Amino acid sequence: MNLCQLQTLDRQIYTIEISTLGSSPIFPLLLTYYNALLTYIRSHLKTKILTLEEIKKSYSITLVPMKQFPPFYTVVTLLFTIFLSTMIQAQTVEDDFEGNGTISTWKADDCEMNTSLANPFAQGINTSATVLEYKDIGGQYANIRFEVDNTFDLSSNYTFSLKIYVPSNGLTGNQNNKLSLKLQDGTMASPWATQSEIIKPLVLDQWQIISFDFLNDNYFNLDPSSLPPTQRSDFNRVLLQVNGENNTDLVVAYIDDVFYDGSITSDPEFNDLVWSDEFDEDGPINALNWHHQTKLPSQGSWYNGEIQHYTNRIENSYVENGMLHLTGKKESFKDQGQTKQYTSARLNSKFAFTYGKIEVRAKLPTGPGTWPAIWTLGKNINEDGAYWDNLGFDSTSWPACGEMDIMEHWGTNQNWVSSATHTPSSSGNTMNVGSQNIPTASTDFHIYSLEWFPDKLVFRVDGVPHFNYQPAVLNADTWPFNAEQYILLNFAFLPSIEPSFTEDAMEIDYVRVYQNDNVSANVDNPRHLFKLKNAPNPAKDYTIISYTLLKKMEVQLSVHDVNGKLVQSLIDEKQAAGDHQVRWNLTNLSSGIYFYSLVIGEQTITEKIIIEK
Repeated sequence: MNLCQLQTLDRQIYTIEISTLGSSPIFPLLLTYYNALLTYIRSHLKTKILTLEEIKKSYSITLVPMKQFPPFYTVVTLLFTIFLSTMIQAQTVEDDFEGNGTISTWKADDCEMNTSLANPFAQGINTSATVLEYKDIGGQYANIRFEVDNTFDLSSNYTFSLKIYVPSNGLTGNQNNKLSLKLQDGTMASPWATQSEIIKPLVLDQWQIISFDFLNDNYFNLDPSSLPPTQRSDFNRVLLQVNGENNTDLVVAYIDDVFYDGSITSDPEFNDLVWSDEFDEDGPINALNWHHQTKLPSQGSWYNGEIQHYTNRIENSYVENGMLHLTGKKESFKDQGQTKQYTSARLNSKFAFTYGKIEVRAKLPTGPGTWPAIWTLGKNINEDGAYWDNLGFDSTSWPACGEMDIMEHWGTNQNWVSSATHTPSSSGNTMNVGSQNIPTASTDFHIYSLEWFPDKLVFRVDGVPHFNYQPAVLNADTWPFNAEQYILLNFAFLPSIEPSFTEDAMEIDYVRVYQNDNVSANVDNPRHLFKLKNAPNPAKDYTIISYTLLKKMEVQLSVHDVNGKLVQSLIDEKQAAGDHQVRWNLTNLSSGIYFYSLVIGEQTITEKIIIEK
């Protein structure tokens, strides 16, 4: 069978033409050659593959007879009308600057930019009406950039391209005219530290198409210890720079038709409100939603040197005028045989969930020694006095249960709010932390949010992100966040509290949890979740295929050629959770393109490998 064409009819419909020997009825023919069709679709569309029966039931199939080729050849065209919104969670990365692109995060650093300029040189290969204008007015690090929701998978799609026009009268100085494309991890504090860069020469006074191939072009890793770009999965930022850094000359350039030859998985939108407390009724807190956690730990004081009692009194937690008040007081209070000089409240939600978005609109207390927090813990935590522990879910100690800190505010560092994660891989003074300055943290209300995806966490204030947690390897040490968590609200005191403190409160307007019924669809095709990849690629004598399992599962790993013929079965067994590697010996294989498929339950992920002898 010759799979001769894949053509995009529009943004949602694909046509696959299949040439075959003989004149067998179409469905027996498809049954015979279905494996080859699968590998072709997987390699080009990177989508979830359905069984033939599912396709017959779910999609409109039209058979269109074509003209006869030489004797014994029959050509049929199989039209699959596949709506991408239901098949894949994927998005192209492109921008024509005429409103048809998917890039909405363009930013300029140390230069000027206009993303909707009338094309001043509508000629040659580019007669489009609108382009991006890049104007470096002497900035030392002038560049433009954009970011995508998730990271690029450069193992199979590794080329970026664009059109550019640099007029000679838009330059000063004697620089070598060149264009750099840099890939960076935009979640890092210093994203350039691990960047990978390709530099291409420019021709003046004409439109030219420039491509940046991170498999075949010469590239430069700023950190020499970094892996080759095609073996990395941390790039989510593309940066363009004309005539390099430390260039104080003027540069004007026009850019159009930015394009990446692959796609990125797009995050689901959490927009279904599944649980909330709007604090509409004055009086005590709603006991259907919240549990007062007051039991002291075994050492007689709360962790981290906290010096308060948490109480279930209305003086420390109440609703008034549509706001929850978690009130900290300076007062002598005896409970459980211990007398302490400060009181406050610690609430556990009676709702636990997996994946979604938490939003809390709050105004914070002030003063050194105050420590309000909005956070989550695993429902399975073994902590006497916690709501879910009392119900018998106490199977796991901290930090193996996982902790997600949505907002912490230390009064000794007024207006800095912090987010963090605590896992077995890093806890306590965790290295997984991010923060931002909120000048009105204690005078105005702000929305503190967490988006919890199957493979990453995004922490924001008023929609502005300041911390992404997305470990390269997902296992019990780095990712205990595949089980239910519950919400905690508390106001703690530290020994540094000022003697003049008397009373203050964290005020909360609402707590809301959103989910998406289709989030499981993102898990059904978890290319990024299982981290399937191989290196080296291209390979000659051997390659190592690696993947990650989140739990003990039945696993099949097999290799097919471009015709769908089984080449080798590498794995067919139940494997434990964690990281796995398989060394595949290539000595008996000829050069060409092959596809290896990882089957985990009902989920199949396929990747491409090139063998060069």
